Amino acid sequence: QVELVESGGGVVQVGSSLTLSCAASVRTYTTYTIGWFRQAPGKEREFVGAVGRTGQTTLNADFMRRRFTVSREISKNLVHLRMNNLQPEEPAVYYCAANRAVWSTVRQESHYLYWGRGAQVAVSS
Repeated sequence: QVELVESGGGVVQVGSSLTLSCAASVRTYTTYTIGWFRQAPGKEREFVGAVGRTGQTTLNADFMRRRFTVSREISKNLVHLRMNNLQPEEPAVYYCAANRAVWSTVRQESHYLYWGRGAQVAVSS
């Protein structure tokens, strides 16, 4: 069993940046891919980005264009989601999740075994 806890959510102004962090109860470097997903009100949960077991990263193309980044802080066993230029349509709950499947499945929600409870992000104008 892996427990994941997101932190860093809150209310920010339009155009601001925000970094979410995901803390795991076990070491995830070399053992788990950590993915970020988000779910806006009334919408399905969508893939944002992920960092693999040995540091490779991928982002949903929409978020890549918006200069989101995903990274590991190995010494602290954290995974960060840096979000830039947040827009009014961004409010959502952001979840981190852990996956032990092959990298090719990284965008598939069904392959993630463990999920955090989510961090709320709101954008004010």
